[in-house]
Amino acid sequence: RSREKLRPAKEIVATALDAILADQPLTAGDETIVMVNGLGGTPLIELYVVFNEVAAVLADKGVVIARNLVGNYVTSLDMAGVSITVCKADADILSLWDMPVNTPALRWGA
Repeated sequence: RSREKLRPAKEIVATALDAILADQPLTAGDETIVMVNGLGGTPLIELYVVFNEVAAVLADKGVVIARNLVGNYVTSLDMAGVSITVCKADADILSLWDMPVNTPALRWGA
């Protein structure tokens, strides 16, 4: 969405979530799936710092993170940075998410 000078994770998350929540408003009690994706060059510990900030913002709004995924899944040649995806989820979406997956990139329940 943008390329900027380094800023604290809290500010980066606030900017990203402002854009996400403007497009998909969430209310207290909504369940979500949150994905924090590295672009290849961001260390995993920094991705978890970003996830922690996302979790704090959503918790303040009463939004529930029902499932999450943190790591390097869709990368760009070891580029520094992060993408944040917030998907509003219902029981049907969560049941599909929980289905077994067996691919080169993702594996669970298989």
